[in-house]
Amino acid sequence: MNQLTHDPSEYIRGIQQILISDKKKIGFLFGAGSSLAYKSGKSLTVPAIGKMTSEIVGEVGKANKKYKEAFVQIKEELGNDNFNIETILSNLEQKYTFIGKGTLNKLDQKEFADLIQKVKTEVRKKVSVHKNKEDKIVTKDVVSELVQTDFANWIGQAERKFPIEIFTTNYDFLFELGLEHKEIPYYDGFCGSLRAFFNPESVEDFRFLPKQTKLWKIHGSLGWHFDKDTEKILRVSPDDDDILIYPSTLKYKDSKKQPYESLLDRLSNFLKQDDAILITCGYSWGDEHINSRIISALKTNTTSHIIGLIFDKYKDDKGTIFYSLNQDSKLAKIGMDNPKISIYGGRSAVIGCNFGEWTLKSEPSKEDSVNIDLYFDEDAAIDPKEEKKKEVKGEEVWTGKGEFILPDFSNLVRFLNSMVSDNEIKKLGENVKK
Repeated sequence: MNQLTHDPSEYIRGIQQILISDKKKIGFLFGAGSSLAYKSGKSLTVPAIGKMTSEIVGEVGKANKKYKEAFVQIKEELGNDNFNIETILSNLEQKYTFIGKGTLNKLDQKEFADLIQKVKTEVRKKVSVHKNKEDKIVTKDVVSELVQTDFANWIGQAERKFPIEIFTTNYDFLFELGLEHKEIPYYDGFCGSLRAFFNPESVEDFRFLPKQTKLWKIHGSLGWHFDKDTEKILRVSPDDDDILIYPSTLKYKDSKKQPYESLLDRLSNFLKQDDAILITCGYSWGDEHINSRIISALKTNTTSHIIGLIFDKYKDDKGTIFYSLNQDSKLAKIGMDNPKISIYGGRSAVIGCNFGEWTLKSEPSKEDSVNIDLYFDEDAAIDPKEEKKKEVKGEEVWTGKGEFILPDFSNLVRFLNSMVSDNEIKKLGENVKK
């Protein structure tokens, strides 16, 4: 039996039609992976979870010997592969709640509280990439090199009836920097100027500022504070009192509080609309409180659809590249169980509940290859019978296989902007309307 395959060029045409359609409601869900994207050495990025973990553990441990020893013990408890910021914070918070007057890892309850606070402070520092060494907002020449700025460029060029809705789990200000650099008006749920306050009623109302781009930070943001005097969520200068959903098991509990509940409701209600398309990128589908909202919304009588762009490309200890999306993976199961969710990985995809490898049906011409390079990196694989021989230029056997590259946020943004050269989206949009 022949293995099922998916032709990326066919589905790209569908995505292009979606993006230029006057009738579709387009949303994006961006996770930590989008803050890793860069286009030059000047681009601002937030460290990946592995690097962030090692840096925070090193810095906090260096300042306090007892905390350093506690990290060593916790790493032994969790195992090297499971030792990261999320598991560390979860471990510390669990021990803090039941330790009482005793000690664990040679720390008492007060020391656990202090250690938790220090880790959270370091997390905030790591995502505060909008500040330079002089503690000022980075200059425009730096902002111009952000991938998020190029994304804002696409938003500004596209002609559409409904505004783009951006949902993100990131705390950083990279999207804000990009949107403001390109002078794109956007709304994030806060009203006012002197003491901007979170307005849950406006988040629920799709008619509120109907033409403005929306930026919904569903895990909170730097500078969000709970003001005891007014009992409101205010947006002020970032400091240690910022309210964020930190990466720990407590995030499932915290997500049921304001303002997070209103923001998750917005995500659910967005998907309950007909003709809504949500494209995820840099999001690993590891947050169950978000996934449950998404899947529940899709069970309603809606024609919405999700395209999950999954960066599943990894290297092992020996430097060998592999791709984690396979038929038995959790992500593949999500797609195979729901016809309204398509999962696009590097080498394979789940579309229409069917798992298959990316394979071009026909070899493209040189002219077509230029366009295909925007979303697919073709392999030049030699005949398996000749694989032991030295590959000779010009003797490669075309297989149609390759890597789908849009799960990389920088490649996705490059692809989006390729459609706005010479105001192409506007021209195509007018043709669609005809």
